[in-house]
Amino acid sequence: MIAHPTATHGLALQGKIAVPGDKSISHRALILGALSVGESTIHGLLEGADVLATAQALRAYGAEISRGADAVWRVNGVGVGGLMAPSDILDLGNSGTGARLLLGLAAAHGITSIFTGDASLRQRPMERVIIPLQQMGARFEAAPGGRLPITVIGTGRAIPIEYRLPVPSAQIKSAVLLAGLNAPGCTQVIEPRPSRDHTEHLLRHFGAEVTISSDDDGARRISLTGRPELQPQTVRVPGDPSSAAFPIAAALLVPGSEVTITGVGLNPLRAALLDTLREMGAQITEHNRRQDQGEPIADLIVRAGPLRGIEVPSERAPAMIDEYPILAAVAAFASGRTVMRGIGELRVKESDRISAMVNGLGALGVQVEELADGLIVHGHAGAAPARDGVRIDTEMDHRIAMSFLVYGLAAQGPVQVAGCEMIDTSFPGFVDLMTGLGARMEEAS
Repeated sequence: MIAHPTATHGLALQGKIAVPGDKSISHRALILGALSVGESTIHGLLEGADVLATAQALRAYGAEISRGADAVWRVNGVGVGGLMAPSDILDLGNSGTGARLLLGLAAAHGITSIFTGDASLRQRPMERVIIPLQQMGARFEAAPGGRLPITVIGTGRAIPIEYRLPVPSAQIKSAVLLAGLNAPGCTQVIEPRPSRDHTEHLLRHFGAEVTISSDDDGARRISLTGRPELQPQTVRVPGDPSSAAFPIAAALLVPGSEVTITGVGLNPLRAALLDTLREMGAQITEHNRRQDQGEPIADLIVRAGPLRGIEVPSERAPAMIDEYPILAAVAAFASGRTVMRGIGELRVKESDRISAMVNGLGALGVQVEELADGLIVHGHAGAAPARDGVRIDTEMDHRIAMSFLVYGLAAQGPVQVAGCEMIDTSFPGFVDLMTGLGARMEEAS
């Protein structure tokens, strides 16, 4: 991976590509394969650093996980309740998803696990996951603020609970459900607003009993019957919509571009960015729409064209929370202002993504306002500025890095982006894929 590339506007982007497998589904497929009895196969697994860290942790728990020459991953699981105590500290690198899901997994087994991660992950809050898992009987010893390193003293007698999420969060929900797999009786999670539901789909796929109902107040109730014997399955991982967002944005912004992205997952609880971009005037069409394992998939054809600013409904945030950085970059090229609110969750991601985008766009010459829970971008109705000599600090955040590289492909001047090594955590081969479409991304001199 190029460490400090410079992105420069050039020829139109053209071609057909496939993006890496969905990161959320990849983590969950590995975990549920490890909890099944027998061999599961996973096609299209995201081979980024985050997912590989989860695979390594599951090996430490006793699962056999290997990648074949055919790029198919095979997981021989230990069954629900069958985890071994790891002999060493589990290092999740930069993976917040992996850490939170595995905290849930470890909490309901009578073993002790120690979790750590890189400097960025050690700053991310884990307390919202710890609180419900403590109610289920696990004990935790954490760094100040409920942060990593964390020691989990799991329980072999997990208590099924009914837990109402304080904020929409697929990671908290999934951690509780994974713990509930090894608890007798029914574990219930109540969502005031729906979050991505890959865990529910995959639990059913592996044979767990999961029911979804609506409460009188409209909240979504997920009920899981504990102690199932999960059956090994084949999982086909669709293209990650969060990764697809970057070539989509580039194709919209670079004049004359037309790009096809095949096999993209379009789960309605993940695909709100497409709705938002279409409201801004984007030309994005779907072809060959189909379903696989409960997940809708389609090929996307994206064509460049003018965009207009809009106010993004705040209730859309859970279904596109990872895409706001690239949306902010796109908004700089639209006519009028784009308002994004209700996204305070971005302040506790790999970086404070609201401040990172505000600071980066402002340094380049874009008029941008920072809000407590969002930002407002005033667009340029065409090529946005890029001040000479400005080097964007990504704060080691992969989505910030990719957002500013895409920005540079359509800006008035080159944009240098520092610290792009972290892109490999979620999108290995990003620069090569983009240059294959005609993008100009080169190592800075």
